[in-house]
Amino acid sequence: MITCFIRYDIEPWGRDAFVDYARAWGQAIPECGADLIGYYAPHEGSATTAYGVYNIESLAEYEAYRARLKDHPLGRQNFAFAQGERFIRREDRIFLTRVDR
Repeated sequence: MITCFIRYDIEPWGRDAFVDYARAWGQAIPECGADLIGYYAPHEGSATTAYGVYNIESLAEYEAYRARLKDHPLGRQNFAFAQGERFIRREDRIFLTRVDR
């Protein structure tokens, strides 16, 4: 099992749009096969950093999951929403393995 951490740099005015974006992924991600841990929007401190976190079986499964997500109706809609609204300035992914168990 690997965990994908997505770090978003969002526009300072984009928190509400990011919350809508995250809520849509809350439905689409599990339907496409990943175990969503959660999405996190700015609250105190930085107004521009947000995160999404989910588990997936392997990098090979991640590639299949991404293909399913791009074909999913809500996934397509959410990708288009983010492109149209332009509230995400940057998005970085890192894949980590839990080692404390």
